[in-house]
Amino acid sequence: MSDRPRFFDDLAGLAGNAFSAVTGAREELHSIIRTRVDEVLNSLELVRRDEFDAVQEMATRARMAQDEAEARLAAIESRLTALEDLATDEKGGPQG
Repeated sequence: MSDRPRFFDDLAGLAGNAFSAVTGAREELHSIIRTRVDEVLNSLELVRRDEFDAVQEMATRARMAQDEAEARLAAIESRLTALEDLATDEKGGPQG
């Protein structure tokens, strides 16, 4: 009878060792894959998310500034046209 419990103890120890080995192999494989993926991504020259977000924010600000500048230019052109029309009216006046 004493052989039976020892057999189960040995079996449990063997299973524990196998589990530890599998866990270690899993962690090592994860590390290797992670390193390889990083190398591939770096070779593709992809940007990181934080860099993309920063450039996107700059582009948004530039678009807003351009829209504001276009609106100011349209207002200036409108005033210039009005002044030119006024000057034409004062020079020639209506002929009747």
